[in-house]
Amino acid sequence: MSKINIGNFFEDFSIGQEIVHPLPRTVSQGDVSLYIAFTGSRFALHSSDVVAKEMGYDKRPIDDLLMFHLTFGKSVQDISLNAIANLGYAEISFPNPVYVGDTVSMTSTVIGLKENSNGKSGVVYVHSIGLNQNGDEVLNFKRWVMVHKKDKTTLTGIKEIPTFKESTPISDNINMPIVSMVDTDATGGKYFFEDYEKGERLNHPEGITIDNSDHTLATKLYQNNAKVHFNDHMMKSTPMGERLMYGGIIISIARAISFNGLQNAQWIYAINSGAHCNPTYAGDTIYAYTEVIDTIDHKRDDIGLLRLRTVAVKNQKSEEISNPKDEDGKYLKNIVLDLDYTVIIPKNKTKK
Repeated sequence: MSKINIGNFFEDFSIGQEIVHPLPRTVSQGDVSLYIAFTGSRFALHSSDVVAKEMGYDKRPIDDLLMFHLTFGKSVQDISLNAIANLGYAEISFPNPVYVGDTVSMTSTVIGLKENSNGKSGVVYVHSIGLNQNGDEVLNFKRWVMVHKKDKTTLTGIKEIPTFKESTPISDNINMPIVSMVDTDATGGKYFFEDYEKGERLNHPEGITIDNSDHTLATKLYQNNAKVHFNDHMMKSTPMGERLMYGGIIISIARAISFNGLQNAQWIYAINSGAHCNPTYAGDTIYAYTEVIDTIDHKRDDIGLLRLRTVAVKNQKSEEISNPKDEDGKYLKNIVLDLDYTVIIPKNKTKK
C-alpha cells in the first residue's frame, strides 16, 4: 500500500461521509501581520489592542477572514487537493471570536454529490465545522468544489444536490461585548448603522493588484496545498495555462477594499452565499463595489446589522459596472466575486 496521500477524487466521496481533517493550527502574531501584508486590511478592531479594549474585548480578536482561511486550509488535502475550482459558499457563520494563541481545527461531512455530464469531474458539497482548543465552534460553513474523477470513462449518474438557506438567520444572542464607545478618529470612519440605507451603493475607489508572490505566500500561510494554486508546471498544460488564484484571497482583498465606506463595520456576522464567477490570475487588479441589501435592527441597542453584496471586478473600475450580469443572466467575464454577507456595525449612540 502506498504511503503517499494523493488526495480524494470524486469517486472517493460518499453522502454522509465524515472527515476529520489533520493539522490543527495555533494562531500566531506572525499570522496576523502577514495577513495585513497580503491584503492591506485596515479594520481597527483587528489592528489595535487599544481599540479592541475600548470596544469591550480583553485583546483584539483576529480578522474573521484570517480565521476562515486558517481553518478552511485544514480541509483542502481531503476535499479539494484534486480540485478544478472552488465554486461557492453558503451559510458561513462566525459564532465565536478567535485570538492569537488559540488553536483551530476542522471536520467536514459530505452533504451532496453531482457528477458532471462530461464524466470527467463532479461537484462535491460539504458542511464543515471549525473548533477552537476548548471545543467552541468558531466557524460553520458549506461549500461546493469541482473535483477530478479517477475513472473518466464510467458514469455514476449521481446527482444529490443539497439546498441552502437564502440567508443566515440572525441570532438574538450575538457573542460579542457591549459596544459602549467607538472612537471615529481611531477607526477612520464616521458612519454608523443609522447612516446606511437599503439600496445604497458604495463604489470603493482603491484597486489592488495581485502578484504571484502575494498569492503564493498567502496560500502557503493558510496551508492550502491545492494543486491549481501551486503547481505551475501542471497548470501550464491546462486550458488556463497558469496557476489559479485561491478564491478566498479575492474575498479578503474585496473586504479590504470595502473598508473605504464601511470603516466601522468591523465584524463579519455571516456569509450568506458567495460565487467565484471567473478565475483570477497573477497580475490582475481587483476593484470592488458594495450594495446595501438590507439594514437589520437588533434587540441590542448598541449594534445593528447590514446585509451587503460586494462585487469584485478585475481590471476595470467598479463604477463602470452597472450590473455584474449580462442580459442572459451570466456573469460578465471580468466579475470575479459576488459575495452576499452580513456585517455588524455599531449604532450612533456609541459614537465618541
